[in-house]
Amino acid sequence: MRERVESAMKAIRPMLQADGGDAELVEVTSDGVVRLRLIGACRGCPMSQITLGRVIEGRLKASVPEVVRVEAVQAEE
Repeated sequence: MRERVESAMKAIRPMLQADGGDAELVEVTSDGVVRLRLIGACRGCPMSQITLGRVIEGRLKASVPEVVRVEAVQAEE
């Protein structure tokens, strides 16, 4: 499943990068939870939770039906 999530993320990334941000795939759990680290402009953006939920999660679920939820993890300092 991780490979399919990575492939779907390739289609999503250009939109994030156009605004100066990106998302790094951290983990895909066996129970369908995708954990991403928001980076660049996405990291501090007040709209990041909307982007994560409506855009990224929606597109990942459409491409990989086994995805149950998408969560953001803290950026490494």
